[in-house]
Amino acid sequence: MEKKIRYLGAYKTNMESKDLTKKVEKNIRIIARLDIKGPNLVKGIHLEGLRVLGSPNDFARKYYKEGIDEIIYHDCVATLYGRNSLLEFVKKVSSDIFVPLTVGGGIRSLEDANKLLRSGADKVAINSALIDNPGLISQIIGEYGSQCLVLSVEAKLQKVDNWEVYTSNGRDRTGINVLDWIEKCTKLGVGEILLTSIDREGTGKGSDIELLKRVNSITKIPIIYSGGIGTPEHFINAVKNGGADGVAIADMIHYKKYNIRQIRKAAIKENINIREYV
Repeated sequence: MEKKIRYLGAYKTNMESKDLTKKVEKNIRIIARLDIKGPNLVKGIHLEGLRVLGSPNDFARKYYKEGIDEIIYHDCVATLYGRNSLLEFVKKVSSDIFVPLTVGGGIRSLEDANKLLRSGADKVAINSALIDNPGLISQIIGEYGSQCLVLSVEAKLQKVDNWEVYTSNGRDRTGINVLDWIEKCTKLGVGEILLTSIDREGTGKGSDIELLKRVNSITKIPIIYSGGIGTPEHFINAVKNGGADGVAIADMIHYKKYNIRQIRKAAIKENINIREYV
């Protein structure tokens, strides 16, 4: 439990009430998102057409050395195959990487969460299982606290101001409105939201600012935004105009278009409060 206790203060800081006009005064997080299929780090567009990039743990260690604030491990085929295969990845990487580690994909029960959190994960991110069993929220936060549970939301625009929740890495429709679902889960006690725009994911064309704004208008808990971040300017836009507390990036750093130091430098230049790293 030593690793978890070390980071609880940072999580509590982000639970303050949101005021987007003062967002730059908060501690904004640069987060690496690692989508994993089997033994490989993969990357696609709109969560499809996955391309193999290499060893997830090698990428994680590289980003840690470059000064990443957090890392997300996401098993993108776990729900399809009814399992999460990240346990060994987590055990290995958590022994020499000392930033918060969030793990998601295929977590269906308190027992699944137990295994990951006891193996070195700091938080678990859950999508499909919470839709099937919202009661799992109270089970996990009763055991570990709300700061350990992240609501993972895969959102796809259906019409103006109407986003639908998808599951199974963007494969399956639920018919559930994103804003209604987030509002419900916020009341049930989730500690954070991982908000993925399927429409923007992997495109490098920038974030869905309207989606971010609408989600911010209904909840005060921290939001990690994911999808379409292709430049440091996109990162800045998600924070200053969308109100993100953290931004998960993948394509931009996996393909070495920009590095973490460049993102941090650009954010500081825009007066975004961000962790100093030498």
